[in-house]
Amino acid sequence: MPRLLHSGQAIVDLVMDVPGLPSPGGDVLARSANFEAGGGFNVMAAAARSGMPVVYLGRHGQGRFGDLVRAAMQAEGIRLSLACSPGADTGVCVALTDDSAERTFISHIGAEGELSAEDLAQVTVTATDYLYVSGYSLLQAHKAQALLDWLLELPATLPLMFDPGPLLALVEPALLAALLPRVDIWSSNRAEALQFTASQDIAEAMLRLAPQLAREALMVLRDGAQGCWLNQQGEAVRVPGFAVEAVDSNGAGDAHAGVFIAALAAGLAPLAAARRANAAAALAVTRRGPATAPRSAEVDVLLRAG
Repeated sequence: MPRLLHSGQAIVDLVMDVPGLPSPGGDVLARSANFEAGGGFNVMAAAARSGMPVVYLGRHGQGRFGDLVRAAMQAEGIRLSLACSPGADTGVCVALTDDSAERTFISHIGAEGELSAEDLAQVTVTATDYLYVSGYSLLQAHKAQALLDWLLELPATLPLMFDPGPLLALVEPALLAALLPRVDIWSSNRAEALQFTASQDIAEAMLRLAPQLAREALMVLRDGAQGCWLNQQGEAVRVPGFAVEAVDSNGAGDAHAGVFIAALAAGLAPLAAARRANAAAALAVTRRGPATAPRSAEVDVLLRAG
């Protein structure tokens, strides 16, 4: 059965619901504050809730944050490739969601920021596996190089999804130049694609992005409530979203990515997988917190209603 091998970072989110962000030097009272598993956990949980076996390849720390992340992964049936890393705790991200449902992050990297060739050598890869790489994994050059070397030694037939994230501009160009031709599925939001390609609109972004990826790469560009765009070999199509009342966009893109890759692994065509991912993301934004991806039965209900 196809598995998702997730090489990103599972961290802890300090989730705070605020009316708006304070001005520099100011303050604002949060309506709620909770510690929850987040980061790469969101994608893994979304895929697992869609029935896809998931293996977390990253490190996890020794301390209360590491304990929280491990418990969350174990509750979702996610298998851990590595033992606990002594001497450092898992990282934390302050995730602020304001009244517009927009989220703002401040992240601190912990034990998950490390990954070695020896760590990756322990991973058993099968011919039906799917690979997932986050742009955050490329921010630490030593981790990025170990991960890149490992990926490029694997068979090119293994589908690789890349989620660039908002900090791709900080990644060394040489690392990106080596990774992008291996990317089979690009999954990002509109803003990330426009920023990376220095484009004014999605059509231009897809045109500029395509030559940098694998020849038959599938581009998935999320466009908020509008749904998403698919592009493969120059054929672009918009897949409409679902009308919902959004309260928190934190984790919606992760829900989309996890459900999309699980749907592909289950044999769905990209268009059907995108519609399913749109439904999952729509349900996710109606709930507060980072890992709010629905289970398959909930997605089925919305698809039938839509």
